[in-house]
Amino acid sequence: MRRPILSVILGTLTLLPTLLFAVNEDLAPESATGTLQQKSIEAQHQLVVTAHPLATQAGYRVLQQGGSAADAAVAIQAMLTLVEPQSSGIGGGAFMLYWDNTSKQLKAFDGRETAPASADENLFITNEGKPMRWWDAMVGGRSVGTPGVLAMLEKSHKQYGKSSWSSLFEDAIETSESGFQVSPRLHQLLSSKINPGLGKYPQARNYFFTPEGEPLPEGHQLTNPELAKSLRHIAKSGAAAFYQGELSKKIIDAVKQATDNPGKLQQSDLKNYQAIERQAICRPFREYRVCGFPPPTSGGITTLQIIKLMELAEPKQLQPTSIEFYQLFTQASRLAYADRARYLADSDFVDVPMDQLLNENYLRQRSKLINLSKDMGKASPGELPDRLSRADDRSPELPSTSHFVIVDRWGNAVSMTSSIEMAFGSTLMAGGFLLNNQLTDFSFIAEQEGKPVANRVQPGKRPRSSMSPIMVFDRNNQLVAALGSPGGSRIISYVAKNLYLKLSSDMSLQQAFNTPHVVNRNGVTELEAGTTAEQLAQPLSAIGHDLKIRDLNSGLHGFFRQADGAWKSAVDPRREGTALGD
Repeated sequence: MRRPILSVILGTLTLLPTLLFAVNEDLAPESATGTLQQKSIEAQHQLVVTAHPLATQAGYRVLQQGGSAADAAVAIQAMLTLVEPQSSGIGGGAFMLYWDNTSKQLKAFDGRETAPASADENLFITNEGKPMRWWDAMVGGRSVGTPGVLAMLEKSHKQYGKSSWSSLFEDAIETSESGFQVSPRLHQLLSSKINPGLGKYPQARNYFFTPEGEPLPEGHQLTNPELAKSLRHIAKSGAAAFYQGELSKKIIDAVKQATDNPGKLQQSDLKNYQAIERQAICRPFREYRVCGFPPPTSGGITTLQIIKLMELAEPKQLQPTSIEFYQLFTQASRLAYADRARYLADSDFVDVPMDQLLNENYLRQRSKLINLSKDMGKASPGELPDRLSRADDRSPELPSTSHFVIVDRWGNAVSMTSSIEMAFGSTLMAGGFLLNNQLTDFSFIAEQEGKPVANRVQPGKRPRSSMSPIMVFDRNNQLVAALGSPGGSRIISYVAKNLYLKLSSDMSLQQAFNTPHVVNRNGVTELEAGTTAEQLAQPLSAIGHDLKIRDLNSGLHGFFRQADGAWKSAVDPRREGTALGD
């Protein structure tokens, strides 16, 4: 057996959103403070890629001890709750694609947060009848949805786990008690005051800052005995320890005690939460079958639309990262994001025309709107037959999220995206972990000009997401690849571009991840600052693009199966992710 190889990157991300909720295009992404060149590792048997070295080690140790990919996912998420609290945790939600290699079945586990039963479309409307400012809505209890990640992990573990549930929390409990060193990324996020609410409530303030009010320095040994206690209860009693009893009371108390912006979450919402097993959406692309996650995330449909629009509109195989390639990509993105805004939301509450949006004849007609010589400007959504008249959603979605991939010795695999929404979420803490602010992913307004918005707030509804866990299969139904990324609504762009590059060229997945980002969400075209993407500014401007050069910080993690059957990792050079395999 090969010795494990550790692939590490250090990256720091900050986020400077606008103060106004409605100006979605001007919400700036996370900014980078450096990159590290990545080298792929090969693994013949099993592989883990996560956003933090300690999470990678925790997941890999589970695999070494005979655990499955489902087991490793639990250990990874528990550790990420501790060491990457700004991005994900047990106070948030997630989407997981799980490949059962024995039965050759692909499962889609939905752990997205839900709106409280007492919430309605006026949740983010002021007494004056106007939508709240996004910053005013996201900090405090109002934005907290019922967390779903633990229920989802338990559901997948009951089906596919090989290790005992209690054993999967050992590393996270031990590290919570002994402590871990504050990473450069976590320190910079604290220093940047990325979330102005972080010093507002005493629990988070006392945990993340010194008694003098300074952000914890890089290298500080941070312990979290309260999280250790919570994880012990969960390890012993299962997810019920989170959704009922003492821990659920702590969550509700935190939400209610935020009296400046109290929420509607009740213990009954926690008790009644259900993770859902959905049907993954798969479509052919070149010689592959690409599978994504269905609504309530928009990621699967929109990603599949983009890559198929590109395939249908591409007159010839374009040189990767050329002007023509990025023109094709941005125009396909415009069309897909336009459909996303009009039609996609929680399919348990809204009729989502998935089959129509992915119909090849429909996409072929849409692809004819793409001109490789001229920017089309703002795209309109496609007209679908027998559709209710709907208004477009403009809800912001911010990019503090984490993605990891796993493949075990039996060939079972996980592609999972997990989030608490804005960096540090609602900034409320309970039981040693942060609570999400995912309800701000809903549209703040329920209708426009008399037309309903699909992604409006409704009791028990799951807010639309952009999380895009992806798996790719060959013609023999063998798993070829898994990938995904954080990045808010830009997740779709990051995943679609890199997926297309890998499946349409001779690039390795790592080489694709290393390419600069160019993003268009049906508005301005964003070029990744400090990269060769800046060289595209003049030629793209010349054909009509409205441009912004800014930091575009993804966190792509994935793997691809080589011709000899070995798995090859890919780690985004913009963050602090690592890979371990043998």
